[in-house]
Amino acid sequence: MTLRELLDQAVQTYAGHGALRFKVGGEWRSRNFSELLARIHCTADFIGGLGLEPGERVALLLPNCPEWAEIFFGITCLGLVAVPMDAKLREQEIEFILRDSGARVLFCGPALLPLLPGLRARLPALRTVVAVGAGKISGAEVLHYQQAVAAAPALGAYERSHPQTDDLAALLYTSGTTSDPKGAELTHGNFTSNVVATRQTIVIRDTDDFLLVLPLHHALALTANLLVPVASGSAITFVESIRSFGDDMRTAQPTVLIGVPLLFEKMYRRVQEKLQASLPGRLLLKLGWLGLVRRRVLEGFGGKLRVMITGGAPCDAELLRAFTRLGIPVLEGYGLTETAPVLTLNPLERPKPGSVGPAVKGVELRLFDINAEGVGEVGARGPNVMRGYYKQPAATAAAFREGWFLTGDLGRLDSEGYLVITGRKKCLIVNREGKNINPEEVEAQALKSPLIKEALALGYREADERVGEHVGLIVVPTDEALAKADAEQRIRTDLKRVLHAIADYKHPRHIVIRREEFEKTSTAKIKRFRYTMPG
Repeated sequence: MTLRELLDQAVQTYAGHGALRFKVGGEWRSRNFSELLARIHCTADFIGGLGLEPGERVALLLPNCPEWAEIFFGITCLGLVAVPMDAKLREQEIEFILRDSGARVLFCGPALLPLLPGLRARLPALRTVVAVGAGKISGAEVLHYQQAVAAAPALGAYERSHPQTDDLAALLYTSGTTSDPKGAELTHGNFTSNVVATRQTIVIRDTDDFLLVLPLHHALALTANLLVPVASGSAITFVESIRSFGDDMRTAQPTVLIGVPLLFEKMYRRVQEKLQASLPGRLLLKLGWLGLVRRRVLEGFGGKLRVMITGGAPCDAELLRAFTRLGIPVLEGYGLTETAPVLTLNPLERPKPGSVGPAVKGVELRLFDINAEGVGEVGARGPNVMRGYYKQPAATAAAFREGWFLTGDLGRLDSEGYLVITGRKKCLIVNREGKNINPEEVEAQALKSPLIKEALALGYREADERVGEHVGLIVVPTDEALAKADAEQRIRTDLKRVLHAIADYKHPRHIVIRREEFEKTSTAKIKRFRYTMPG
């Protein structure tokens, strides 16, 4: 199946069902599936008039908004390749992905417009920029999305395009073991097979309403919070902002919530605070009247929430059990960008907290180089596994072994096939929001300071934390830098300057200045395993 076929089938079956809910000027609005498809047709006509050839790349650099969905489908249903990007990236990160992908068209928000003159001068392949959303747009070289789509002639571009299952649908850029991100080549079949497998693992109803919190450029949100509900005839409700999350949840009354562990940690903490802050809540807890506690908690989440799904980062098993006791199960799954992304998911009927569940249908798991404890590197294969890394044959070859994609994660399989992740073979830092942070990217940025000779970025946790990591940085300054007055302050100030060029979530929370050089291998590589962040 292709993404176009997935969409067409959904519209034929659920034409009048609500598809998208969102706020405009503080007021809730909605679109049904027929209205969504009509807008996708108009967007496809506009994109189709830009003179692109099938397989050319179109980038999306937008925060979550209803236009994101219609643009993504407009791109992919024409046989073009979508390049979703994190709206929080900085200029040099944006430039790298646009250059590497060779994107011909960029859909962006008004916040990026001040950077465009410089970016366009350095990116000759980028022909067209389309601004989406409110904001002043100056210059004839930038189109306004709503105006451009409204003015586009009816070309019938959507009807005339017939992408194939094996055609590339998206390049999703992910941090890897080199300093630069790599574009995972995901086909229509990769996405749609994962949608089918997910729906076979957990029952999704056409009466469900998915609250959208995760950014859509994230593989988990793209598949599980956009494609799965579309295929199921379910509604998708966009939160207005992370600050309005609680109010939006109570008003929208969703039935399904997908998030990263940090979101659920905050939700549980808020539940505990509310119960402890009121006399009735304290009495209910003291008397052990769990039924009434559950009712109060459910009402605080809108009253209809039936399941929550967590992924993107490890989740504390105790948190999962705590929510289950409150009557709202949280199911943990596991996957990677390269696998579109879902590999495993705990079943609603028999979840095992502490595991990430068994493989979803169609996916096979295998452990490589198993040790005495039964732990090995997790390999996966199935129709959802990427074609390879864009323009990186060596990295692609290194990512596969005997036809299996190597995840870089270590784990073990129990007697029922449930996977337990025990660690990572690769050195990526995964924070509590599920962001993958390449330590070598942070190190490369730190080394742009003329005061720094060596740098080592490491993940670490505070003493009271059991999941997720923060970024720590150990640096060795140059002799000249150390010889100056106020050396430490100068070094920290200059590090702040150079690190400003990368996204905030990649910034080190803790920086240690070290005077001795790091211990190295015979090939002059730092022996990472010998170092941890000082407490």
